[in-house]
Amino acid sequence: MSTRVVIADDQELVRAGFRMIIDAQDDLAVVGEAADGEEAVEVVRRERPDVVLMDVRMPRLDGIEATRRIVADRAVTARVLVLTTYDLDKYVYQALQAGASGFLLKDMPRAQLLHAVRSLPDADAMLAPAVTHRLIERFCAPAPSSSANVALRALTARELDVLRELATGRSNAEIAASLFVTEATVKTHVARILAKLGLRDRVQAVVFAYESGFVVRQQERGRPEP
Repeated sequence: MSTRVVIADDQELVRAGFRMIIDAQDDLAVVGEAADGEEAVEVVRRERPDVVLMDVRMPRLDGIEATRRIVADRAVTARVLVLTTYDLDKYVYQALQAGASGFLLKDMPRAQLLHAVRSLPDADAMLAPAVTHRLIERFCAPAPSSSANVALRALTARELDVLRELATGRSNAEIAASLFVTEATVKTHVARILAKLGLRDRVQAVVFAYESGFVVRQQERGRPEP
């Protein structure tokens, strides 16, 4: 079965370029296009794709709000991949906050685009984890809440260890080596963390870890005690 893709970008040439690359693959298919955020939400609800390639800056409704509406729709299972010109961009971080599962630069190599589209439907996948970690760390403003604290208390000690490792952008193999467990065990812990916290994927887990104050930014860790 082909992975179904919707492309949302206000530039027709950009959409055409992505469509040409994706439709040339036997296992991928573009099922819709949108020139603005409003249209993106409509097309996604109608076509029920697996992946949405979403430009951040679009007319009528930007990619951030369009992502928020798509993710909030319980009938939609699509994962959103944000397209951007700059990787360490506050608008990309806002899109991740809104529920996007990753991001790619618009000038990425063809192979990277195809790998991302194929990987994204897997909740255990995390694209460019090191860059994603730096982006979240740079723009996150921790605001611990009582609901976040309650959610964290639902996690076991080992699950908290995994969440802490996950927040650094480490892969399952790296987490397994650090905690002296198997990759299968890490994968099970990650699945339980996502379920208990009500999160869609690893990226959302990293955002939660920083915004809840469970993990602090590197510059804050290095500050001397007052």
